[in-house]
Amino acid sequence: MKEKPTEVTTGKKTTTQEAGRRGGQKVKDLYGTEFYMKIGKKGGEKVRERGHEYYARIGKMGGEKVRDTHPSDYFAQIGKKGGEEVNRRNGPDYYSNICKKGGESERRKTRNLNDI
Repeated sequence: MKEKPTEVTTGKKTTTQEAGRRGGQKVKDLYGTEFYMKIGKKGGEKVRERGHEYYARIGKMGGEKVRDTHPSDYFAQIGKKGGEEVNRRNGPDYYSNICKKGGESERRKTRNLNDI
């Protein structure tokens, strides 16, 4: 394997991003992609053990961070973009079709009967 130029040979400083990329590539070369799959699975299992409350808490923290770092109309903008993308992918009849399916669901029928 040919070595990449370093700060010594190029006179340029290596960025943190570049150092991380090189380190990750070195680990991949030594242990293979299966290694990353294995440690990713272990990490996911460990996080899952923390339970629903953990996900709710980190989701709330992330949402608060986004709220604090973006203008007030940010969520409206990304919601509109998301809706436009769904419309582009699925066509203009998509929303009316899923509304019909929701009205036909067993859960919906049960709820309506209980309201009587």
